[in-house]
Amino acid sequence: MAYWLMKSEPDAFSIDDLRDRPQQTEPWDGIRNYQARNFMRDRMQVGDQAFFYHSNCAVPGIVGVMEIASPPYPDPTQFDENSKYFDAKSKPEEPRWQLVDVRYVRHTERNIPLAELREHAEGELAGMQLLMKGNRLSIMPVAEEHWAFILSLE
Repeated sequence: MAYWLMKSEPDAFSIDDLRDRPQQTEPWDGIRNYQARNFMRDRMQVGDQAFFYHSNCAVPGIVGVMEIASPPYPDPTQFDENSKYFDAKSKPEEPRWQLVDVRYVRHTERNIPLAELREHAEGELAGMQLLMKGNRLSIMPVAEEHWAFILSLE
């Protein structure tokens, strides 16, 4: 099993939105960064665990746990001319963008703020991609030891 961190702005899609979906499952669409897409397409497996991270908000941080619920498949928003994620260069026979379905597991016992995670950047969370300068990826791998430490902060 692999571990991930997946960011979403809570005003666009929050952990509560995921919990409230039918079967508590939702396609993780709209990814338009090749490295993030490659993580989903090439490395994510059904059953992998992911932190749900609220970004671009008053207190960014980890707010929940979800699991990868499907293999990767073409993101339909890339073909929808009315979608903000439409990509005119992407063709159904050669889709550029992939997504996976995610399933709600639980809220964390408390929001684990980015500021608190940064306090451990030189110690237990050294090397964590989220804490590296200039990192803006919306999907990133999390090392097993980092996963375990973050859960211990609950």
